[in-house]
Amino acid sequence: MAASWRRPMVVRVSQKGQATIPKMLREEFGIEAPGEVFVYTEDGRLIIEPVPTFEELHGIHAGDHESGDVLAKVRAERERERQRETERVERLRPSGEDEAE
Repeated sequence: MAASWRRPMVVRVSQKGQATIPKMLREEFGIEAPGEVFVYTEDGRLIIEPVPTFEELHGIHAGDHESGDVLAKVRAERERERQRETERVERLRPSGEDEAE
């Protein structure tokens, strides 16, 4: 990976909440377009991380990391996404709907 890009960059966010990752950063971090990234918060910062490709996951149990680290991270991110969606549905549910059940 190339040296980290430390200088802040301004990226516009559309009305739909979409932002474009600058090309130099996509290339540096191997983010394909179209593609997918993990988005999460850590220590009060928004983190964007490439989702590993199947090729990168090949042989995942070999090397100097704990067995299943990447799979556990993918599962945890999917669970966080499900939880966010559940919370969103609850926020959007009309009040009093639970009482009718």
